[in-house]
Amino acid sequence: MVHIKVYNSLLLQKILAFFSGKLRKLLLGKFKGTGRGVKVIFHDFPGGAECFELIARFCYNNGIIVLTPSNIFLLHYAANFLEMKGDIHGIPNLILQAKIYLEGVHYWTWPELVVGLKQCQDLLPVLSSSRIFQEFLDSLVEKLFMHGVASQRTSSSDSSSFQFSGDISSEGAKNYNSQTTWWFQDLGFISIVLLENMVHTMILQNVEHATVCSFLLYYQKSRFFSVSTAERCKVTETVVNLLSLLDEGSISYRGLLDAFGMTLSLKMSRCCMVKLESLIGSRLDQAKLDDLLVPSPPGKKYAYDSNLILRLVKIFLLESSNKYSNHRLKKFAGLIDLYIAEVAPDPYLRPSKFAALAMSLPDVARDSHDRIYRAIDMHFEVHRGLCEDEKISVCCALNYNKLSPENVKHLARNPNFPTGLVVTASVCLKSKLLKTLLMEGHHHKISCDNLKNIRAKNERRK
Repeated sequence: MVHIKVYNSLLLQKILAFFSGKLRKLLLGKFKGTGRGVKVIFHDFPGGAECFELIARFCYNNGIIVLTPSNIFLLHYAANFLEMKGDIHGIPNLILQAKIYLEGVHYWTWPELVVGLKQCQDLLPVLSSSRIFQEFLDSLVEKLFMHGVASQRTSSSDSSSFQFSGDISSEGAKNYNSQTTWWFQDLGFISIVLLENMVHTMILQNVEHATVCSFLLYYQKSRFFSVSTAERCKVTETVVNLLSLLDEGSISYRGLLDAFGMTLSLKMSRCCMVKLESLIGSRLDQAKLDDLLVPSPPGKKYAYDSNLILRLVKIFLLESSNKYSNHRLKKFAGLIDLYIAEVAPDPYLRPSKFAALAMSLPDVARDSHDRIYRAIDMHFEVHRGLCEDEKISVCCALNYNKLSPENVKHLARNPNFPTGLVVTASVCLKSKLLKTLLMEGHHHKISCDNLKNIRAKNERRK
């Protein structure tokens, strides 16, 4: 809001209103027959009092002002707001002067573009739908990825750096330097609204998605410790929404896990978490065991968030049904088996949840069920109070035909397992032994037949 109090009618009539069509309309007839001053209030004046001061200087200086990247957007929008269209004594009006200056934005240096961007941010959301604003962003992105632009970097960018790792400390920005990321710190000041505009422009201009991803993850980390909790949620949600626009293969998986780790202390929207879990779950086979050991939500006694892992596994399997090889699926099963073994001794993990984890993968994913058997055995050791029905429901995850003879033999004598399953294991063991004997006999017969054939051939040659 701008208040203009004028007690000298000539100041408005002869100077300000002379250049501004809007002021002329407002003040028409106001001074006739009165010596009183006039008060004009603009509730939505672009740039506020600072900008009006620039306009006043322009008017007092008879339509002349030095245009710079630090004032051009303020003057452009103020001139349009005040309808400063008329040329004065052969001097182009302010709207035309600003337009001509902005047409040369392609020749601005990088530091000048950064200064202009800060001005644009101050004028949002007035600028958001402006053609001139979009042209400016186009020029900035073009300049950003032109060859040699790094030499034009601002002084603040000399220390631009960030380390992408599991460490989310604010000191992580000291030992990383790259020609492709030097500008991250220069643009770290932008608001989330301006961030959205910037990223959409980068995508439209076919900037490498991996670079866009790195910038987004840097932005989230760099803002995380300097804003309120509510603002952290907004920043994270914006970053996740923008990441979902990128090619999946271009997104740093380690960066995604770091971003997810930062959400654990926040109350994120369900929509945001679904998107983030989808990005992580689709490539869950790239995770390590430590990545899966996510602490349980506050107020829960069990050690790790097994519900989260079940959701991520489901997402991975939906993706893998079409594009992942059997080898990749089996490698993934090894990771999940390690996780199951890790959570099996948890005294607060319910048997039904443990069973869901054990049965979360299709049978084809595992060539052997030995690790699953050992995990179940450990779970039963800790949960000695389980009834037969609960144990049977857990044991449904076992495929006895995929157990080694040693583990089948161990199961047949294991008092932790239900009696009926012990009997089944004994039958399975006998079947395995019989098959082994038959196979050995079959191989022996083949070997004898081969030997006879060789001897017969030798006899014929003689």
